[in-house]
Amino acid sequence: MEKKDIRSLDFSELSAELAQMGEKPFRAKQVYEWLHRKLVRGPDEMTNLPAALRERLKDVFAWRNISILEVLESKADGTRKYLFGLEDGNVIESVLMKYHHGNSVCVSSQAGCRMGCRFCASTLGGLTRNLLPGEILSQVYQIQRHSKERVSNVVIMGTGEPLDNFDHVLKFIRMLSDENGLHISQRNITLSTCGIVPGIYRLAREKLQITLALSLHAPTQEKRMELMPIARKYELSEVLEACRAYFEQTGRRLTFEYSLVGGVNDSREDADRLAELLGDMNCHVNLIPVNPIRERSYVQSDRSVTEAFKSKLEKCGINATIRREMGRDIGGACGQLRKSYLDRSKGEVKKE
Repeated sequence: MEKKDIRSLDFSELSAELAQMGEKPFRAKQVYEWLHRKLVRGPDEMTNLPAALRERLKDVFAWRNISILEVLESKADGTRKYLFGLEDGNVIESVLMKYHHGNSVCVSSQAGCRMGCRFCASTLGGLTRNLLPGEILSQVYQIQRHSKERVSNVVIMGTGEPLDNFDHVLKFIRMLSDENGLHISQRNITLSTCGIVPGIYRLAREKLQITLALSLHAPTQEKRMELMPIARKYELSEVLEACRAYFEQTGRRLTFEYSLVGGVNDSREDADRLAELLGDMNCHVNLIPVNPIRERSYVQSDRSVTEAFKSKLEKCGINATIRREMGRDIGGACGQLRKSYLDRSKGEVKKE
């Protein structure tokens, strides 16, 4: 029987497990605090526990620690990109972005991705597996330990599609915002999805206070299908209807991510169509200069084109911003560091 990952157990589950082991209720609070507030990596660091209990924790549970393989720091803005190794040999990446309002961490929810978005490096190698709640939490914990600074905002926008790993991601959100852990406000958590319609409805029913960010990237069904294979399964009208339902259930303003690709989705007509598409919604549009990757021929829109696109949306009453480019000099976009590491690893294998 496979051991349960201790860091993936919420407080009630850990309490039940320790009660079965014959431990008193206060021990669960101690262990949980060590794991999710003091961010320790193993029972040997839990200094106020009896030695016998520490040994039992080693034996009974799995300790799926992640390790830092590489850290790149931007000379331009201080953004740090982390490459983490999982215990099974898989690798994932996370990003620490420093803003005036606090530190934001972008976490991965899967090792790889099967969504196939044309401009994203995360999906080039396909999906390997889903991450456990504890493995997603560990990205935040490791970055907080390494930076020695508190994380105040979390974005589930790294490698993987969060709604393709729904149960584990939901548990991660609840544990991250739990008062027994880091207690990061749900209002400071954003989940980004490419548009899995049943997952959006299911998330709406949970009535969380997180921000839902939809990777839109095109104002028409035809253009969206060119950029995002998921659009072949879910029509744009279906996706937007699900987003409206999310707002109705939660009252949380929607964010639409729109990667501007030169000559593909950045024309004046595209801006007009987008404004018409979103005109009745309580939303914010995040315009993203696309990060070029060598496997694709996409290029960034000219700055003047980007500004004109933003101006058109604002004239139509839609709140829009151009995302500040963070970590461009270190390959800050999703999947780039992981992809380069895997490519290097394959090269080393071939040489042997």
